[in-house]
Amino acid sequence: MNTYPSQTTAIVLVDVLNDFLAEEGKLHGMIAPMVEQTQLVSKLQHLLQGARAAGVKVFYSPHGVDEHSFDDVRHVHPRFQFGLEKQVFWKGSWGADFYEPLKPQEGDVIISQHRMFDSFIGTDLEQQLRANGIEHVVLAGLTSHTCVEGTGRHALEAGFHVTFLSDGVAEFTEAAHRAALDISYPTFGHATITIDEFLGSVK
Repeated sequence: MNTYPSQTTAIVLVDVLNDFLAEEGKLHGMIAPMVEQTQLVSKLQHLLQGARAAGVKVFYSPHGVDEHSFDDVRHVHPRFQFGLEKQVFWKGSWGADFYEPLKPQEGDVIISQHRMFDSFIGTDLEQQLRANGIEHVVLAGLTSHTCVEGTGRHALEAGFHVTFLSDGVAEFTEAAHRAALDISYPTFGHATITIDEFLGSVK
């Protein structure tokens, strides 16, 4: 089991936003069954409470787009075409705000909004991690097989120690969730562990 020094470890919590998690959110109806099955909200509350108590810094990485987000992209992926049409995670909107039960607290770091799956591209995530002396990146949030996985892949390529929290993520479908946990995370992460295993390994 790895150990996680509190001063050089960060939780990167991806896309815990109203459009996913609040009952009136634009994507909530599609993802709610898996969010409930995984007990994601209560699990993440437990993670945040334990991490903050242990002195582990929490970085929030939110999605956010507007009508100009893809002006430089000739071939916009269908998922993001849908997001533009429905104004999902629209900058400045309630749907792009943090879900109240998981909202940032004083001392947390809020990263600039990412437009696609990778939370590093076009944001200050790497700059903020480096500025805080982070070596171990621990990933949780939404969704298992898209933004959490995409951010973890980039973290690995950038030289960080990468951990995925198996019970701190959820997806739209069981198949996509299992693909992330069973195939992608062991490939792109140094460790795939539970929240309690992680909290028990913080030193």
